[in-house]
Amino acid sequence: MRYISTEKIVDKVKEAVITANIELSEDLKQMLHKSMEKEESEIGKQILSQLIKNAEIAKQERIPMCQDTGIVNIIIEMGQEIVVKDGSLMDALKEGVKRGYTEGYLRKSVCHPITRQNTMDNTPPIVHVEIVPGDKFTLWIFPKGGGAENKSRLYMLLPTDGWEEIKNKVIETVIQAGASACPPLIVGVGIGGNFETAPFLAKKALLRPLSSKNDDPQIAEMEQELLEEINKTGIGPQGMGGRITAFAVHINMMPCHIASLPVAVNIQCHSHRVIKIEL
Repeated sequence: MRYISTEKIVDKVKEAVITANIELSEDLKQMLHKSMEKEESEIGKQILSQLIKNAEIAKQERIPMCQDTGIVNIIIEMGQEIVVKDGSLMDALKEGVKRGYTEGYLRKSVCHPITRQNTMDNTPPIVHVEIVPGDKFTLWIFPKGGGAENKSRLYMLLPTDGWEEIKNKVIETVIQAGASACPPLIVGVGIGGNFETAPFLAKKALLRPLSSKNDDPQIAEMEQELLEEINKTGIGPQGMGGRITAFAVHINMMPCHIASLPVAVNIQCHSHRVIKIEL
């Protein structure tokens, strides 16, 4: 067995939520620069240039790159040989988020769904824990803004609909999102499972490195096909027109019931804030 203290988890989560909000990942910086070379629209180029400059200022001034500092998603792969000591794992995650948003002076965006009363510390986070073999403990800290999340969708398709209808629904979702989701986008797609697992597959797909290809060649082709079709829509950077509507499309797939075809589309904005922690 391997023991991990809640104090260490609190500190790492606190640091991660602050860093995620003020420093754009190298992966995304490279994608922005590559997109500048591909973008044909002059206004699209200008907007991509402004996004790069915005990220530089945020890092230099230690301020959030976007006013929407998000609701924190935490996805954990926890080895079955791990023991969390000195308290509760969930309490530690919540405390890390609370300290990060308070000490980092980040906007608190979490509220009661009906009264709209703010929780005042951006808690609780949304937590998913998967138990895996061994003694590894990996966390993805993933603050996600409301604009892109609001444009995400779940479709319960007929099993006879197949790939063409899946493709139509993904593209339809992106078109309906338009400028509201702050493109260029990263599009996570979950296919299969059931009502609750398809959205999680879609969200977890967003954790992959942007330039990576799916390990399954057939799914990799599907991702490329969707990316090309999405970038033909002409929505462009920030919805102002152009070639680069999306940076990447990532698909996760799993078996489903013979009577079902669940498909979820999780839209992510250009401020793709994900930090991976291994303890």
